[in-house]
Amino acid sequence: MALTPTQLARLDDELTSRHEALLEEVRDELETSENQQYVELIGRTPADTGDESVGDILADLNLGIIDRHIQEIRDIEAARARGEDGSFGNCIDCRADIGFERLLAYPTAKRCFACQQQHEKIYAHTATPTL
Repeated sequence: MALTPTQLARLDDELTSRHEALLEEVRDELETSENQQYVELIGRTPADTGDESVGDILADLNLGIIDRHIQEIRDIEAARARGEDGSFGNCIDCRADIGFERLLAYPTAKRCFACQQQHEKIYAHTATPTL
């Protein structure tokens, strides 16, 4: 069953509010990041290699958070583009409708539940995070 105009409007509101929140978080993170934790650790004299390592890890974690937010912003923009071309709410693999409940929980979903499960089984090893 295709999404109703009311459902589409609700999902668009969700995407818009999440997009704005992410942009604000990225802006705040960039403004305050200046690697404050790193500055505090390295600002001590004398700094040892352990302090430097912890500072580097904290700086990398901040960048990782920003990268994750930026990826989600890109996903939101892609979902909006699908909305403009009329394919929003359709699975990119099987073209079936993605359920409203799924889209409500995950508005940037590109796949129906069954295709997403299959995708995760096939590509589970490629997304293994490492430090």
